[in-house]
Order: sequence, then structure tokens, then C-alpha cells
Amino acid sequence: MTQDFETDYIVVGAGSAGCVMAARLTEDPATQVTVLEAGGADRSPWIHIPIGYGKTIVDPRLNWRFETEPDAEIGGRRMYWARGKVLGGSSSINGLLYIRGQAEDYDLWRQMGNTGWGYESVLPYFRKAEDQENGSDTYHGADGPLRVSNLVERNPLCDAFIKAGVRTGIPETQDFNGASQEGIGYYQLTTRHARRCSAAVAYLHPARKRPNLRVETGALTRRVIFEGRRAIGVEAEINGHTVTIRARREVILAAGSINSPKLLLLSGVGPAGHLADMGLPVVHDLPGVGENLQDHYGAIMSYKARRPLTVNDIMASPLRQLQVGLQYILTRKGPLTISAAQVGAFIKSSPDVATPDLQFLFQTFSHDEYDEGLHKFSGFANVACPTRPESRGTLRLKSADPAEAPVMQANYLSAANDRRILVEGMKISRAVMEQPEMQAEILAEHSPGPDCRSDDELLAFARETGLSIAHQVGTCKMGNDPMAVVDPTLKVRGIEGLRVVDASVMPTLVSGNTNAPTIMIAEKAADILRGRSLAPAELRHERPQAEPA
Repeated sequence: MTQDFETDYIVVGAGSAGCVMAARLTEDPATQVTVLEAGGADRSPWIHIPIGYGKTIVDPRLNWRFETEPDAEIGGRRMYWARGKVLGGSSSINGLLYIRGQAEDYDLWRQMGNTGWGYESVLPYFRKAEDQENGSDTYHGADGPLRVSNLVERNPLCDAFIKAGVRTGIPETQDFNGASQEGIGYYQLTTRHARRCSAAVAYLHPARKRPNLRVETGALTRRVIFEGRRAIGVEAEINGHTVTIRARREVILAAGSINSPKLLLLSGVGPAGHLADMGLPVVHDLPGVGENLQDHYGAIMSYKARRPLTVNDIMASPLRQLQVGLQYILTRKGPLTISAAQVGAFIKSSPDVATPDLQFLFQTFSHDEYDEGLHKFSGFANVACPTRPESRGTLRLKSADPAEAPVMQANYLSAANDRRILVEGMKISRAVMEQPEMQAEILAEHSPGPDCRSDDELLAFARETGLSIAHQVGTCKMGNDPMAVVDPTLKVRGIEGLRVVDASVMPTLVSGNTNAPTIMIAEKAADILRGRSLAPAELRHERPQAEPA
């Protein structure tokens, strides 16, 4: 039977941030850290084979499989949200893309009152985390735990998409994470030797050799325990037993943008009225908990291919599945090494926009809903996604039961500007597909189809079929305003001994994928806890300055 015990730091969640915190804090041999992960070990081979995200994204053994409330702006649909429930968290099931966002994203955080979170201050932590295949430079590190690799499988469809994009006027880029994000090109992946390099692989597993790190899987944290307004530990259910774990120093919530605010609410920290409605005692009235929910929403435009070059073709043929499986086992090459999107672009929805506000995710496969699998024809797709949505949602408890999922209201496309940018993105995507390089590969547009032409028709299609890109952030936002949940040191405002370290602290969604920024946040948080900081990078003379909006 698991017994009550004491430790220096409790880290709730072994996801992208929690793994970093565990590894960095235990670099000090005098510091004892306990990590609590509700999921299990990351043993599934589909976690480690790059293309395995096609299975892990729907696997209930590895995935919380959240579902939102019906959303009026997307036809009353509920949205499926895949979030990792396993060592490595969502970094063990995501699409493997390494994207940081724009320098301007972090400068905005600083301008919102978050001292120390401007681009020059966070870049050293991106570099610290990174083991860049192409070597180190001003923007990249090559000595960190997180391997960032080039895509080894170059499908002719991807090259055609890049050439078509360049023909429309999009500049080609070799690096979305360098001096400028704008352009079209190949994505880089968080892989090492053609295997997924999750936060667990990069950080947690090497650190588990240390005697001062304890990792408990199958551990559902029920609530934070307080003495007055100081967090002193947590109550968790481990292997069917309720255990009290005391923290001599701090409790760190790294459970993600859904479970961190949920845990605060269950612990009596949040909007007092909502806590009273749930029958929970109020430890601290903090109205911003569960507010400011943001996510990327994408419209999928799919095409029937002239040639059998797609993942759809592989999955339709047992013989080809066997062939690519053997190719991967013997050479670590082939279609099993690909990310969820292999090439993409960051572009402006109009000439008046200062920096790119649209992302393209080009995929050598096609599908509708995740659970339905791939289309039965040779198909590929491009996803158009506004990168800085203005729509905001909320998260609330459904009940006081820690095992029950919260109520998530995403409010996708509730902001008019999000709708406008999405439609523009679909039109630009179509313009790329109409170029000769892509026309040579396209048999027909499958969806939305050639009859869908006007802005209203495109928006209706996006409302009815668009999907979450699984980049939920913001529900414990960092700041100094009345709706902020944590301060710039990530301490929960009005509470002692409690921090939140994960994507929920982002005050605004970054312009792109969220795994790399979440790892950066944790790298910086670990230094904050240890009373140190990397010197800011001096880059203002090296990167182009955006024109005033």
C-alpha cells in the first residue's frame, strides 16, 4: 500500500512542462522532487514511431479524449480535444512539429506586464532546450536535451506545394524559427534517429537515474492542500489508495491547460461564485481561473491525388504497410518517419498585417474526423489556421468529482476577425493549389469542392467541418491585471507555495504550435525557482522590426 510521504517539490503532471521541471530541479542533488502523472508509462511503440500519432491521438489509454460543449459558431458541434495522458503528456502523442512562434508574440507578453518574458529573454531558453541537427547559431542551440531534426522523407507532393507557394509570392524559408517566421518550407520535427523525442525521452527518462527524483504513474491528483493560503501538499489517488504528499518547498501544477485550472478549482482557488455553486470551500477568490481559453482552429481542404503517393494509399494496402514497416525497421527511413504536417507556411492574410497571421499545415494524407480514419482514396490536404485567434472560451467544473472532465466552452470563431482570416486563408490555399505544380498532382478537390466559392460558402464549410489543432492555452494566464492567475514568476496570485508551469500561463496564444514554447516556459521556470536567469539575447539589430499595426 502506498504511504503518505514528504518531498521538496511536487510536480503535478509529467507532460511537456512537468518533465522539464523534474529534470532541471533534480540537477541539484539536495533537492527532492516527486512527479505525479495520471497516465501510465510511455511504452507503446506507436508513441515512439513518428507516424504513430495517427493512433495515439485517439487512444483512450494514452489520451484524456476531452470534448467541448456544443459551440454555436461551428454548427452546434462538440469539438474533440486530444491531450496526452501518459509520461511525456501531449509531447508523446502530438504531431511532432517544432515551432516557436514569432518574436512579436513574446514581446507582446512583456508589453502586457510580464517582465522577463520578451523575446530577448526567452530565446536563451529555447536555445538551452534545443539539440538542433543543423548546429547552433544566434537562434538555435545544439547542446540541449530536445532533439530537433530535419524531415528525412521528402514526398514529391511536398516539393510541389512549396514550388506552388513560391509561384504565388510566398518566400521559401529554411527556418521558421530563425530571424523571421514568414515563408513556406519544410517543418522540423522533435525526433532523434527517426524516433519521437518527447519531453519524457528528452528530459524525464535520463533524470530518473537520480535518487532524488520519484515518479508516480497512475496518480490522479485530487486537490491541493492548504494551510491558510499556503499550499503545503496534495491529495492524490495512487493505485486505488488516497495518499497525502507534503511539499516542503512548493507545489507545481504542470497538468496542462485543462487539468491545471481544473485542479485549482477543485482546490478552492477560482471564481468564488462558481466554487460555491460546486459546493466547494473558497480558499482564494481568483476570478481568472478557467477564463481566457484559446485554441487554434483549422479548416481542412482535401484533394484527390493523381498518383498513389499518399499515406492513404499505404493504409489501404496490407502489402504496402508491410513494406514501409520493414523499411522503417531496417533503415529508419520512409513514410513512418513523417510528422503530422510535413511542409507548411506562415503568411499574412492581407498586406496590411504586420506579421504572418495564418499557418498552413500540408499533409500527405486526408481525413475528416479523427476517429473515422483516413479517406479510402489517394488523398492529401492543406489545413488553413489563423494563428492569433481573438475568440476566447471558458473552463468550469462539471462537478466536485476529480475524475470528471470539466466543462469546456471554446467559443470558436466568435470573433469576426477570426472568421475573416480563416476565409482568407482558404482562398490563399486555393490559389496555391491552382498553380501548375499542384494541378499536375490534383485529380479533384474533394472538400469543400469546386461549387463552394463565395466567402459565405467557405465560412459555412469551415464552421461545419473545421477541427481543433489541439493548442489549448491561457486558462491560468500570466499577468498583473485582475484576471491574471499567475504573476511573471508563475506564482499563483494571492497564494504561497504554489505555481503553475505549463501552456495555461500563456496570456495569448503564440503564432504556431505550442509544444516548444511550453518546454521553454518550463526551462525558464526552473531557473526562476533556482534563483538564476540566462542573460537576454541581443537581437534587436538582427531581426526585422514589424511596422506598427
